[in-house]
Amino acid sequence: MLSTKHYTLLTLLVCLIFSSACNSYKNNKEPLVNIKTSMGMIKVKLYNETPLHRDNFLKLVKSKFYDGLTFHRVINHFMIQSGDPATRQNPKGLSENPDLAEYTVPAEFHSSLFHKKGALAAARKGDEENPDKESSGSQFYFVQGEILNDIQLNQLEQRINNMKKQSIFFKNINIEKEKAFDYAKIQEAASLKTEEEFAKLTPYIIPEIHRSVYKTIGGTPHLDGSYTVFGEILEGLELIDKIASVKTDDFDRPSENIIIIKMKRVRK
Repeated sequence: MLSTKHYTLLTLLVCLIFSSACNSYKNNKEPLVNIKTSMGMIKVKLYNETPLHRDNFLKLVKSKFYDGLTFHRVINHFMIQSGDPATRQNPKGLSENPDLAEYTVPAEFHSSLFHKKGALAAARKGDEENPDKESSGSQFYFVQGEILNDIQLNQLEQRINNMKKQSIFFKNINIEKEKAFDYAKIQEAASLKTEEEFAKLTPYIIPEIHRSVYKTIGGTPHLDGSYTVFGEILEGLELIDKIASVKTDDFDRPSENIIIIKMKRVRK
């Protein structure tokens, strides 16, 4: 049986542990950000599983970087994209390929974070220029996508695996370029190494829990494992459909500007 002194010490220890656990839970809460646009409000949460992207996004929000930018790329049944600083001064005069030349953020892929409708993800340059799949420092997109069936998901599994193989090939091309100048030899060596490396990999299979979401809510599963998902919409999901359905030009730019009026963090 515990003495009064020991009981008091035990009680104090339990309280300290409980207090520490509570503080840890409080500190681990996912940050929330309100995005006020010219077409309505969106509230997002940022994942703690992607701390580099989370902290970079919060830094830009705090500095008001996004205030005044537009959604410069809108593709119905796919996604809506923003974050290009050029749209602040020149919303109608963007080049065919908006600037992605600013700093990058290392990829942060997690099997539990996927491209369901409403996902917040980072834009980036293509694999040929960017085989490590590093994210744009500022450009992001919200997933709209579409509802898919099992046949379509099976086809997309194959597409994902082909994209993985292509990414390995581009990495090997860059390695072989440092060893030779003959492009035919570079391609041959890169192809051989790619086949060897890809054969050792387990083929990607869309998890059942993700399949159920893609078959009910929708999304863009072919982007999984290629672009970093770092948050999701909590409120205002219907606004994605509204923005995605606007009239656009041949370069997927909305005919009328859709502006981010203000972003603000609402949970610390």
